[in-house]
Amino acid sequence: MMPALRRSLELGIGSSRPAAALLAMSILSACSTPSLQSPSPSLPLAAAFSNAGPAVAAAPALDEAWWNGFGDATLARLVTQALSANQDVAIALQRVGQARAGADAQASRLWPTVGLQAGASRSQSGVPEAVKQGMPDLRALRAGVEVAWEIDLAGGVRAARDAAQADAAAAAAGVQGARLLVASEVARQYFVLRSAEERLRIVQALAAAQRQTAVRVESRLREGQASAFDLDRARAEADALDAQMPALRLLAGTTQTRLAVLLGRNPSTPVVEADTAFAWPATRAIAAGQPSELLRRRPDLVAAEARVGAEALRSAEARAQWWPKLFWSALLGREDLRLNALDLAPAHFANVALAFATPVFNAGRIDAAVRAQSARADEALLAWQKAVLVAVQEVEDSLLLRSQEAERNAALALTVRHRQRSLQRAESLQREGQIDLLVLLDVQRSVLASELALSDSRLQQALADVQLYKALGGGFAPARSHLAARTSQ
Repeated sequence: MMPALRRSLELGIGSSRPAAALLAMSILSACSTPSLQSPSPSLPLAAAFSNAGPAVAAAPALDEAWWNGFGDATLARLVTQALSANQDVAIALQRVGQARAGADAQASRLWPTVGLQAGASRSQSGVPEAVKQGMPDLRALRAGVEVAWEIDLAGGVRAARDAAQADAAAAAAGVQGARLLVASEVARQYFVLRSAEERLRIVQALAAAQRQTAVRVESRLREGQASAFDLDRARAEADALDAQMPALRLLAGTTQTRLAVLLGRNPSTPVVEADTAFAWPATRAIAAGQPSELLRRRPDLVAAEARVGAEALRSAEARAQWWPKLFWSALLGREDLRLNALDLAPAHFANVALAFATPVFNAGRIDAAVRAQSARADEALLAWQKAVLVAVQEVEDSLLLRSQEAERNAALALTVRHRQRSLQRAESLQREGQIDLLVLLDVQRSVLASELALSDSRLQQALADVQLYKALGGGFAPARSHLAARTSQ
C-alpha cells in the first residue's frame, strides 16, 4: 500500500575490516525460498481406468518408440525422419534455449557484478611558472575494480531463479510434447493415406466389375434378352462409382502434402509410395496403467505442473518486495598523479559502502502486484487440474473407442464374407437369367458398402491405437529435475 519512499543508509567500511563479509554471510545464511508441494487434482483419481479391459493389465509397459509396435517399417521410418526434421520440434527446442538462458540470467543476480574502470585526464593552464603553484598543470591516470552486489535478504531473487528453472523444465517437457504430437500425427496421416488407397482400390475393382456387367447387359440387349433401361442402369452404377474416385484421390493427395510438412520436406514431392500389399496392424493389448501415472507420463501435465511451481515461486518473489533490501558495493584501485612535471607516488584508494533500503509508502502498488501474481498462480493451478481431468477423459474415450471398434470390425468382417458369397451366387444366377439385373446391382452396392465400412473400421482401430498412445503420453519418462526434487520435499 506504500510506494516509493525508501530509507537508505550508507555505511563507509574500511577495506581491511571483515565486518562487511561477516554481515553478508550472516544475511545469506538466513535466506530461503519457499518449499513447494506437488499440486493435487481437483477430484480424487480412480485406481484404474473404467474402460480398460482385463487383458490390458497384463500388457507390456509403454515404449517411448511406440510406433514400432505397429510393425510397419515405412511408418517407423517416417516417424523417425519427422522427429529429426519437424519444425514444431525445432521451435520447441529453441524455446528451451530461451528458457534456460532466462534461468541463467536470473541465477546471475545472486552473484556480485564486477567491472573495471580506467580513466586518464590532463589539464594545462598556460600561466607563468610563478603562478603555476596555485594553478598547477595536472595529469591523472586512474584504474580500479568496481564490485556491486544485491544481497538476497528476503529470498526474492532465489525465488525468481527457481521460477525461471521451472519455466525451463516446462519448456523441456514441451519438447517431448511436440515430439509426441508429431509422431502421433505422422501415424494418423499415414493410416489415413493407406485407408484412402485401400478404398480407392475397392471402388476401382467394383467399378470394373460393373463395367463388365454393363457389357454383358449390352450383349443381352442385342439378343433381345434385356432392355435399354437395364443397360442405362448398369452404366449409371459404374459412373456413380467413378464419381467417388476423385474424392479418394484428393484425400490421398492432401495426406501426402501433410506428411511432407510434418517431415519438413517440399509438399510438391510425394513422400510415401503406394503399397498394394499393405496390411492393417493387428489389434494388441496396450497397458493403460493407473490414472495417477498420467501426472508423470504426459508431457503436457508435466509442463503444466512446472508452470504451477513457477507461478507459486513468482508469488514468493512478489511478496519479497515488502522486505528490506541490502546493497553492497566497493571500488578499489590506483591513481597516478603528476603536478607541474612532478610525479607523485602512486595512490591507492578504496571505497566500500553498504546500503539499506525498505519500502515505506507505495500507494498499494506492491500489494496489487502480489494479488495479481496470486491470481496467476491460482489460474495455473486450475489449468493443471483441468488438464488432468481432460487427460483422464482422453484415455477413457480412447479405451472405449478401441473396444467398441473391435466389436464393429468383427461384425463387419462377417458381413463382408457373407455378402461376397451372395455376390458370387447373384452373378452366376444373373448370367443364367434367373434373377433380374436390379437384384445384382443391389447386391454389388451392398458389397461395396460393407467393404468400405470394413476399411473405415480398420482405419478407426488404428487411429484409436494412435490416440491412446498419445493420451497415455507415449511412454514419455521425464528426468528428475532440480524443481522436481524440491517439490517432493
